[in-house]
Amino acid sequence: MTSLNDQDKFQSPFVTYNSVVTGATADNELTRSMTILRNEGINPLVAIEIASESDGVLCGVTEIQTWLRDWLFSLPKNTRGLWSVQEGSDIKKGEVVVRIVGPYASFGLYETAILGALSSSSGWATASKECVKAAKDIPVVCMGARNIHPQVVGIMDYSARIGGCAATSTAVGSDLHGGTPSGTMPHSMILLFGDTLRAVLAFDKHMAADVPRVALVDTFRDEAQESVEIARSLKRKLRGIRLDTPKERGGVTPSMVFEIQSRLRNEGFDNVDIYVSGGLNPERIAEFVESNAPVIGFGVGNFIASASPLSFTADIKAIQSDKLKSDFSNVDDVDQIIENFIPISKRGRLPGLTNNNKLIRLF
Repeated sequence: MTSLNDQDKFQSPFVTYNSVVTGATADNELTRSMTILRNEGINPLVAIEIASESDGVLCGVTEIQTWLRDWLFSLPKNTRGLWSVQEGSDIKKGEVVVRIVGPYASFGLYETAILGALSSSSGWATASKECVKAAKDIPVVCMGARNIHPQVVGIMDYSARIGGCAATSTAVGSDLHGGTPSGTMPHSMILLFGDTLRAVLAFDKHMAADVPRVALVDTFRDEAQESVEIARSLKRKLRGIRLDTPKERGGVTPSMVFEIQSRLRNEGFDNVDIYVSGGLNPERIAEFVESNAPVIGFGVGNFIASASPLSFTADIKAIQSDKLKSDFSNVDDVDQIIENFIPISKRGRLPGLTNNNKLIRLF
């Protein structure tokens, strides 16, 4: 995350969507309130705090930082500020994770988008971390692109990386998090070739030398049989095999992995890694880990993609007084100004700024 001192160097892979800027994605109550406030000439400096309603992993900060820079950074330094807990941090229920200070009209319309970005991204990051924790030291790859709308695949992949996944499966996601897309081969290609070995040989023929030769081995015949046949053909060029046996056949099991490893070793192929995918979640991953099954990587799709969003709330907690406008017109630092804001909140929430030493000043 970028700190206050290097904001001039801040570069983000995220964009500010026109639909957000125009308010098309905002709750209509916010759109109406902005019209009313503008007509009444009401636009004080406010301090808004965003708090989590559950435990989880915070994600989405870099994206909202990108938006808020566009909306606030051109304003005088004593009228705007952004603080946040570090992206990827574990957060607790009730914890204030973001504080925004600025003229309400400059960002109030975007509350819906800000909360939505944090909620979805943190949900995906939290689910990813659950899988990574279950896998211990074994890498987890997010393969959830087919389980979610394509317009948000990149954000999900980015969030999965923040949650600890070693890689993701799409180019758009890799563009956001700076990694390389991960992938082997689909069942559809093997079905079109009519034979797994033919498909693997074609893969070897046409893919660049630096692309790992990892074969999917559950399409036509017994997984162990296909694994041995492909290893005999590719020999040391074969990096690994991927098991994705469908639930209709019982899915991939630790005993299957042990059998395949044994048969490969009996043939002298002790260099072939085994990857597992297909309906995985933390509980299933833990089964492989606890049995010491020789799995070198897990591919997780729907569990991450379908993760429930983490809910966040946004509240005005302090507001500029009319007296403050004249008394602090020559003060450069917004920190000195917000110390003199009037504490305020709706019933049930504590008025005034919340102390959280994890908050970092971003601008």
